[in-house]
Amino acid sequence: MPETANSKLPTIVLFDVDGTILTTGGAGRRAIIRAIEACGITPKIDFSFAGMTDRGIIRKVLDASGPAATETAIDRVLEPYLDLLRAEVDAVDDATYRVHKGIVAAIDAATNAPRVVCGLGTGNIEAGARIKLERVGLSERFSFGGFGCDAEDRAALLRAGAERGAARLETPLHYCRVVVIGDSPRDIKAAHAIEAECIAVSTGFIRSEELARHHPDHLVEDMAAAGAIEAMLGRS
Repeated sequence: MPETANSKLPTIVLFDVDGTILTTGGAGRRAIIRAIEACGITPKIDFSFAGMTDRGIIRKVLDASGPAATETAIDRVLEPYLDLLRAEVDAVDDATYRVHKGIVAAIDAATNAPRVVCGLGTGNIEAGARIKLERVGLSERFSFGGFGCDAEDRAALLRAGAERGAARLETPLHYCRVVVIGDSPRDIKAAHAIEAECIAVSTGFIRSEELARHHPDHLVEDMAAAGAIEAMLGRS
């Protein structure tokens, strides 16, 4: 496998969760809806959650449903959310709740490569991401990340994850290569906003043709595709 200039750089890989690492069969969406309803609100939802942060989703639903979307109101919705999420995750059958092709191999490759660290870059609040990943035994594979509890803006949470990765590499972030793996246009846009590379996978709800329109650095069907891991490690 040829070595490139990119493969020589300390590298931080940030994986999105929903639609990228795994599919939960809609468990997260149902839990958020139930949490909003538990606060006595009838949610009005006419948009996709793909690529959004938990707080951003709740804010948009509250804006459409009547109550003022204050930080306190969002926090109030999040109070019952984690218990509801755990119940929803536990209720999904194994055939529906699954890890996408190539993900475990990609995590292994990033974990075992020299000067590469592997974290999360997800709009989930951290505790929610952990609940989803625990079901498939992957939570402990990620010791750091950027999460929806770090920032409502996706680029900001990715930067938080990248900074934590750089700290683990003991290297200033501006000397590191950052790679974001995600399944939505929002992942691509946020990655480029922090000058990271983006590998877009069409394992979520967004078709590859739509992802291509947002110009990811690499576009693959899944992380099992030829060249996907090499692109992640900078060896393509």
